[in-house]
Amino acid sequence: MFRIFTNGRTSNCEGTCRREFLQIGTCGIGGVTLSGLLAARADAAGSPVVRDKAVVVLNLQGGPTHIETFDPKMTAPQEYRAMFGEVQTSLPGVTFGSHFEQLAKLADRMAVVRSFRHGNGSHASAAQLVMAGGNPTGANMGSVYSRIAGLTNPRTGIPNCTVVVPGATGDAYKKLGGSPSRVTNVGTLPQTYKPFDPSAGSDILENMELRLDERRLDDRRSLLGGLNRLRRDAEQSAVLDGLDRFQTQAFDVITGGIRDAFDLSKEDPALVARYDTSAFKIPKWLQKKKSNVPAQSPVALGKQMLLARRLVEGGCGFVTVTSNGWDMHGNAFGIDDGMPLLGGAVDKAVSAFLEDVEQRGLSEKILLVVTGEFGRTPRINKKGGRDHWGNLCTLALAGGGLEMGQVVGKSNRTASVPATDPVTTQHLLGTVMGTLFDLGELRLQSGVPTEIARALNAATPIPGLV
Repeated sequence: MFRIFTNGRTSNCEGTCRREFLQIGTCGIGGVTLSGLLAARADAAGSPVVRDKAVVVLNLQGGPTHIETFDPKMTAPQEYRAMFGEVQTSLPGVTFGSHFEQLAKLADRMAVVRSFRHGNGSHASAAQLVMAGGNPTGANMGSVYSRIAGLTNPRTGIPNCTVVVPGATGDAYKKLGGSPSRVTNVGTLPQTYKPFDPSAGSDILENMELRLDERRLDDRRSLLGGLNRLRRDAEQSAVLDGLDRFQTQAFDVITGGIRDAFDLSKEDPALVARYDTSAFKIPKWLQKKKSNVPAQSPVALGKQMLLARRLVEGGCGFVTVTSNGWDMHGNAFGIDDGMPLLGGAVDKAVSAFLEDVEQRGLSEKILLVVTGEFGRTPRINKKGGRDHWGNLCTLALAGGGLEMGQVVGKSNRTASVPATDPVTTQHLLGTVMGTLFDLGELRLQSGVPTEIARALNAATPIPGLV
């Protein structure tokens, strides 16, 4: 807990007057401090169980079409094949949907799964199933990760599990949809392990208070200014000189940490422009199609992916990025008007991410997973859209030290069902957790919930990736 109060005489319900008061890192339980917890976590970090790797999941909410993304099936009858055609990738004989031109050039860094199936066609339950990797607790994989690895990174104090919705990139994007509840379910785990959502506040933020003159709390700028002044004053007065490294780290978490990770002004403007998806604006005529269409704009997606990379560099082990609008029945978006916008934004943002992490030498450390709750019906409907389909789903991966440059499995003639052994949610769980943990060592650890231990013991990675 971090609190700074002014020297005003404001009484609380117990009649206590709050004068100048500074409490840094106190957790309020048995006198345990943040610095003490960081020290304990650092000792635990010597364990070989937790790998120095991270996972970023791009969740295309609503059910992305598997055909117009990574399995165009141009040999199928016209009513089944990709509406906008295909583009040749850097892999001989492999094509992507035509809106993925930049990703097609990077296909050698990707693994596309064309036989991913779970059979669930209901939005909420399918979304939770995929994000949980089918584990019996029902908790999303990020929460499972933080249950084992800890809530925060022991070195930086960054939350180990974070969800980045459009609103996390700035106030200008607060009205854009994100539906975080579908991808942050903790199942039977305590709510403590719910992913950190910086756009909606959380226990982490609620436990850090900086109380200044009310007139100076008009916006976040005042808060950040107060933190900056606190840090500067402490350095000038040599307060930090007498602290051990864990106390100093606790101070750094409070005065920096998450704030710095979300500060895009620290990035090269040219790189920010490379990620920028603001050009993918929804035309006015399309905004009038249905009232919820404006909230599904992908204009923030590039910034979301850039924030994901910054969070990983700051020590976050699991980041979920949400992109809304993929429920392309033809009621709001159809395939006809949705793919040029949403597909184009994903192409730019994800290709920028892959190139960025490659240039930073992080490709082996970061596993990117692109998926959604289910796929779309093989046959195009009368509205120019496709409906819910759980018999084939979108799944692509990149990096993480896995075997890239391949297509795993294949679909049948009409992209309706797997033509090879299906890849399941349990395979996804095994791949993700096998990236984040040494599962052999993890099996020897005590304290892992029984349901999680059993699920991880039974999970195997996607064939051919390890």
